[in-house]
Amino acid sequence: MSWFGKVLGGVIGFSLGGPIGAILGGVVGHQIDKKNDDGLEPGSQERVQAAFFTATFSVMGHIAKADGRVTETEIRHAEEVMRRMGLDQTARKLAIDLFSQGKERDFDLHGVLEQFKRECQRRRNLMQMFMEVQISMAMADGVVHQQERTVLHEVGKSLGFPAFMIDQLIKMVQAQQRFYQHSRQQGGEHGGPGYQPASGPSVEQAYQVLGVKSGDDQQTVKRAYRRLMSQHHPDKLVAKGLPEQMIKMATEKTQEIKAAYELIKRHKNW
Repeated sequence: MSWFGKVLGGVIGFSLGGPIGAILGGVVGHQIDKKNDDGLEPGSQERVQAAFFTATFSVMGHIAKADGRVTETEIRHAEEVMRRMGLDQTARKLAIDLFSQGKERDFDLHGVLEQFKRECQRRRNLMQMFMEVQISMAMADGVVHQQERTVLHEVGKSLGFPAFMIDQLIKMVQAQQRFYQHSRQQGGEHGGPGYQPASGPSVEQAYQVLGVKSGDDQQTVKRAYRRLMSQHHPDKLVAKGLPEQMIKMATEKTQEIKAAYELIKRHKNW
């Protein structure tokens, strides 16, 4: 049985316990205080996948409510994330219920994050992917407002990310989203032979996607590109505990990174 099937059966909720287990139990209608004998060990892929999915959508709801209200733009963004993940009707309902849990006043943000970090067991790339999804939620309207930035820094601190890295990730995600939006407007593939962003400072965005500067040499840019491709490689992330439902999103991330690298190469005549 997959992690998702076990969630629906209440098995993983019982096994996880804590804030994440309680949220899972609440949204699928199970009591978490029942005894569990399924033997899922901490760090197992199924536990990590369940924790990632639960934390992702519940924290997204919390960030959406950071300024006091959830806007239609933020709801549409959450729906877009679900679409990009290719969630079926059952998984979509679970994601929506988790999002709603995160909007509640008594949502235990720090408890959820502490448990998520324990379940990840130093899977740094997985936690970075989680942060990138949360940042994309914060900038659903194109801007990361101060209340949202404050929450993002709280989330990052709980997961062990320094403040400067969160600010760097915000710039990278902003650039990646512009690349994604431009490619959708043109109806083309990321990184294809004729790929060109529709408008805006595309080359500067490309540098931001890779986290490099325009004056960096070819070796530095190539090294940054290879590091990001490795960090976002779908197969590697799934092996570390990324839910299968997020493979499509991880794949699109690598396409955005490749598009940025190809654009810089053309601009530099490398």
